[in-house]
Amino acid sequence: MTREELTELISFLKLHNLKLSTAESCTAGCIIHLLSKIPKSGQVLDTGFVVYSEEAKLKILGVKKQTIDKFNLTSEEVAREMVEGALQSSCGNIAVSTTGIAGSKPIDGITPGTICFAWLINQGNKKRIFSETVIFSGSKPKKQKLASLYALGKIPFYFNKHIKDMS
Repeated sequence: MTREELTELISFLKLHNLKLSTAESCTAGCIIHLLSKIPKSGQVLDTGFVVYSEEAKLKILGVKKQTIDKFNLTSEEVAREMVEGALQSSCGNIAVSTTGIAGSKPIDGITPGTICFAWLINQGNKKRIFSETVIFSGSKPKKQKLASLYALGKIPFYFNKHIKDMS
């Protein structure tokens, strides 16, 4: 996403009265950082949680230990619980989460660059969670930025899908 596209995303969020909360693990706050550089982003940003450790995911966002044990930290199931926790602990009505391996070494047999995402839209008295897993390449900072831009870029897509599915 270019600066212009990020500006358009902020306009999109404003148009739909959306306040964004994030729960970031492997992206380490990059999502909020990228958006916060754009004028008027304060009108659409609510909360940004950086929950790098397993303990933070459990304590701050309420991710279940059983979910981590069954599916691993790098899983859509954990990303989904993270995004739910972010919205429950904030005043936002849309949230995105990231969890995965931004480093260069496999963990538990999972390919480096594997990032799991979840988006939660709470609109029209209905909540819906969407999730995906994508593999990115490059240095750790490059993977973090690419994953952050991907997470932001998918917000309009999933919001519109949620609205369409409601009608």
